[in-house]
Amino acid sequence: MPTEVALLESPALRAERMGRVDALDKVEALVMLPDGMHLRTEDVARYFEVSTATLKRLTDRHQRELTENGMRTLRGADLRVFHSDMLSLWKGGGPEGYPQAATQLRLYTRRTVLNVAMILRDSDIARCVRTRLLDAEEELRVSYASLDRRVSQVERCLAGVGSALQELGPVLGRMSCRLDVLDRKLDVTHQVVGAVSVRPAEVSQDIARLDACLDDVARRVRGLGRCTSG
Repeated sequence: MPTEVALLESPALRAERMGRVDALDKVEALVMLPDGMHLRTEDVARYFEVSTATLKRLTDRHQRELTENGMRTLRGADLRVFHSDMLSLWKGGGPEGYPQAATQLRLYTRRTVLNVAMILRDSDIARCVRTRLLDAEEELRVSYASLDRRVSQVERCLAGVGSALQELGPVLGRMSCRLDVLDRKLDVTHQVVGAVSVRPAEVSQDIARLDACLDDVARRVRGLGRCTSG
């Protein structure tokens, strides 16, 4: 994990953290221009509680890096168009409520302000922003380490599950064979039950035929009795 000194000295380390603009408002709320996107030099100096002269010296020394992260200077027609846009958004009641630069205006974005926070040494606010960045990284590192341990535990559990499944395979195979045998036995049983259910009907027919034979015998016996008595 980088230290605060390393962050102050290394443009590469600062570039890796330029997306963490949320750290600014967690330390102190930024007061933006009416467009919600830009700040002036005096706004940034007020945020870091330093003089505008201190901020100008810093931005001059690191102009290339800060320009890559959104700082720009407006002059001439660009400045007039920008002022016109800001006046249309300004809620101060008229042109006298919006301070206009006479010849040029240096603008900063949130990324630029974060960049300043990572190189400005003589500001308690800037130090707090750097601390916030580094602490958040440490919390993230600890979180990743915890997550890595949990993933490792899950992997070990899955490895055990794999071994158990390999051992369970033959058992399942044997159970499948036994179930097949039971299925065949059930089929035979169903056939027997079906045959048995047909037999009562056949017995009923046999009884009916036997009753008819008995009736016939009875009639013949009665006939023989009449012949004998005569």
